[in-house]
Amino acid sequence: MRCPSRVCRRAGHRSTLRTLLSGLLLLAVACVPSVGTPPTEDTAVWFEGATLIDGEGGDQIERSSFRVEEGVFTWVGRLGERDVPEGATRVDLTGKTVIPALIDAHQHIGLTNVKDGTSHHDNYTRANLIEQLERSAYHGVAATMSLGLEVDEALAFELRDQTIPHAARFLTSGRGIAATSMAGPQQDYRLGIPRGARSAVEGRAAVEELQANGVDLVKIWVDDRGGAVPKLGPEVYRAIIDEAHIRGMRVVAHVGTTSALEDAKDLLRAGIDGFAHTVRDRDIDDEYMTLVRLYPDVWTLPNLPGSPVTATDLAWLSETLPPFEIDTLSRQAERFDAEGPGDLFELQCRNLARNHEAGMVVGMGTDSGTSVAWTTHTELRDMVSCGLSPMEAIESATRINAQILGLDDLGAVAVGKNASFVVLDANPLADIANTRQISRVYLRGAEVDRDALRARFLDEAR
Repeated sequence: MRCPSRVCRRAGHRSTLRTLLSGLLLLAVACVPSVGTPPTEDTAVWFEGATLIDGEGGDQIERSSFRVEEGVFTWVGRLGERDVPEGATRVDLTGKTVIPALIDAHQHIGLTNVKDGTSHHDNYTRANLIEQLERSAYHGVAATMSLGLEVDEALAFELRDQTIPHAARFLTSGRGIAATSMAGPQQDYRLGIPRGARSAVEGRAAVEELQANGVDLVKIWVDDRGGAVPKLGPEVYRAIIDEAHIRGMRVVAHVGTTSALEDAKDLLRAGIDGFAHTVRDRDIDDEYMTLVRLYPDVWTLPNLPGSPVTATDLAWLSETLPPFEIDTLSRQAERFDAEGPGDLFELQCRNLARNHEAGMVVGMGTDSGTSVAWTTHTELRDMVSCGLSPMEAIESATRINAQILGLDDLGAVAVGKNASFVVLDANPLADIANTRQISRVYLRGAEVDRDALRARFLDEAR
C-alpha cells in the first residue's frame, strides 16, 4: 500500500534491502578503527569554548561544550553546565565557531578529472571518485549524493557501502531514468548513462531494478534539451512515481529549460518528492505557488547556475586547485565583476525566493561535477544573496539535507548523531562566506588531515 504521507516516504520508507545494507554497514563501521587523530576506544574528547550553530534551528550557543565518544556526540551544552569527564582529552576551541558538517544533496562526481580538467567516461574510476570525496571532506562536506550519472553502477554501489578515511560519505541514486539513454544530461560525455523508459512498463521495471540495488531515491529527467531528444512522458513519470512510492522509494526530477514551469506543475500533481533544480524557463506563477502550498513536503535543491566566483575567491581556491583551473576561474571572475551574475542566475534567484515564500522545503545541492566540493560554499553564499538568511542556508546544507537523504545520523551537533562537524575561524551568521574559513574538519569523530590532503592536491597539480 502506498504511504499516504510524503513526510513518511521522505523520512524512512526505504526498501528492505537498503535497510539491511545500512544495518550491515553500521555494524562494519563499528568494527573499524577511526582515522585521522581519533580518541582511543575508551577515551572521550571534550571540545569547549566555541560558538555552536547546532543545525537544529535554535539560537547559536555561545561558549559551548560537547563530548565525543567512539565517533558520536554523547553530550552537547554550554561550557560549565557539566564537568569535564575524568581522563577526557580536552580541545580548546575558544574564538572558533562550530557547525555540523555539510551535505551536498546533488552532485555528479567521477566523470571529471580535477588534475587535468578532462571529462570522460574513462575518468570514472575508484581512485578519481575517492580523490573527489577527499576534496569534499577537505571543504567540510560529510556526505554527497551523486544523482543519476553512474557510469559503473557496481563501483558506485561498492563505494556507497564503504567508509573511506579522510573522505566524505558517497551516496548514489544509481543510473537515473530518461526517455532514452541519450535523453538525460546535456554534455556529450554524460550521454548514454541513464536508463531509458518510453513506456509505463519500462519505467516500472527500471524502478524495480534500482530497488534491487538498494537505491531509495530515483532520479528522472523530464527534459527534451530544446527539442533535441524525446522527453519522459507524463504517463511514464506517473508510473515511475507510483511504482517508487509502492516500494517505499522517492523520486527527484530534473526539469529542463523549455516548458519547465508546466512540467513542474504536472510533476507536483503526480506526486513528485523533490526537484533537482528550481524552475529555469520563466518566473513561477500563482498556480505553481498554490500547488507548492498544497504539497508542503516537496523539496527543491536550487543549484543556482554558475556558482560564480569573484576576485576575492581566488586566493582561497588556490589552496587546492591546479593552476590551469585558477586561470579559468580568474577569467570567470573578471566577467562576473564586469557583467554581474547574468539573466539565468537572476531568474533562478527570483524563483528560489518565491519557492521559499511559498514554504517549499529548500535543501542545498551544487549539481557539481567539474568543480568539486568548493562550490558548496559559493552555493551557500548565492542562496543567501537570493533571500535566505545565513542560518536558513546552513540548515539547508545540514539538517534539511539530512532529512531529504534519510541520513538520520548527520545534519546536527546533537546527542546520538555522528560526530561530523566543521570548526570555523569566523562566524557564518555574520557573513555566510565565513563557511570557507575552515580551521578543522572532523568526520565520524576523527580529525581530517587537511594539511596532508592539501599538500597532495597541490603536488599532483604540478
